[in-house]
Amino acid sequence: MNIKSLLLGSAAALIAVSGARAADAVVVAEPEPAEYVKICDVYGSGYFYIPGTETCLRIGGYVRYDIGLGQQGSFDDARATDHEDGSINDTWRKNARFTLKTWTGQETELGTLKTYTETRFNFGNVSESGVATAINNPTTPTDEAVPGPGAFNKGVSLNFAWIQLGGLRVGKDESAFDTFIGYAGNVIQDTLVPYGGFDTNVVQYYFDAGNGFSAVISLEEGYGAYTIDSYVPHVAGGVKWTQGWGAITGVIGYDSNYEEVAGKVRLDVNASDALSLFIMAGYGTDDNLTDDTWAIPGHGRGFYKLWGGNWAVWGGGTYKFNEKTSFNVQASYDESKDFGLAANIAYDVVPGFTITAEVDWAHTDHSVNGNWTGIPADEDNAIGGILRFQRSF
Repeated sequence: MNIKSLLLGSAAALIAVSGARAADAVVVAEPEPAEYVKICDVYGSGYFYIPGTETCLRIGGYVRYDIGLGQQGSFDDARATDHEDGSINDTWRKNARFTLKTWTGQETELGTLKTYTETRFNFGNVSESGVATAINNPTTPTDEAVPGPGAFNKGVSLNFAWIQLGGLRVGKDESAFDTFIGYAGNVIQDTLVPYGGFDTNVVQYYFDAGNGFSAVISLEEGYGAYTIDSYVPHVAGGVKWTQGWGAITGVIGYDSNYEEVAGKVRLDVNASDALSLFIMAGYGTDDNLTDDTWAIPGHGRGFYKLWGGNWAVWGGGTYKFNEKTSFNVQASYDESKDFGLAANIAYDVVPGFTITAEVDWAHTDHSVNGNWTGIPADEDNAIGGILRFQRSF
């Protein structure tokens, strides 16, 4: 074999191998187009489409820190047992809260399908959490006092978890007796004189008649001592007329446990761009509400009529000094001579971060209503205050 033949053979072999390898070359597939989250502006800001669906989702909530102080019975007070001498001291009432909220919305052939959830996580103390309690000590024949738990994880609360299709809503909500007519002002302590029960499972239907007219009917379970005691639900209903100047609303509630009725009417007025006012009055029957209802001496109270006596009134308003600062006030009074006054200044430091400073005054006539507020028997007034920091998102 000469040199020429060897070179020709080698070249042929290389060509054959190259051809074989070319036939086995890996073909890289084209990448799938990325599916980015798309904004959904149908239901307001903050919503986005869940990838692969027509459902819009919004996630939000807030982080809050409250610092309260005041006289016993002020709703902002707390007490603790001195670890050295066992005396009772006034102390700060503090609470840290993280609240997670979700909203969903989707258009269907039967109307808008919506959900809303709100879950709260709390850590802090309560008015009597640091006060010593007597326990039975198995090593001695007498009881002894031990300090209370003080600040603690208060657990998780499911405040809202409802589904709504068109006008039909089912799930965990607050009573339509309060939500439809509106809460008692923009103060923190708006229940110095209570205006109705809140937590409940519901089956509701909302009507929108147009021209500002709306209505609601709600079948409700109640909560705690006010939970229904048979198959018969509590029933709440209301009508509302809303216009640019404000609104007129009325609600009525039937307490199935005691077969009692309560109602409220409310007037909201937008006096100007800066000033909004409201006044609300309530009346409830109490023929079947016993004096020891929910262990409150001298008070006949049910799920809807939680105020003392037959009637009560609440009023107040909000004045916006500017885009960052507002003043809120509420006064309340009932037939049992319970009186409450709350006022605060709310300041938006930056968008989403608000600091609120509030002063509260609670008054009760013990000769009429007993000691239900926790105010000592030798006092009929209690003043307190609360400083709140809240970051909403």
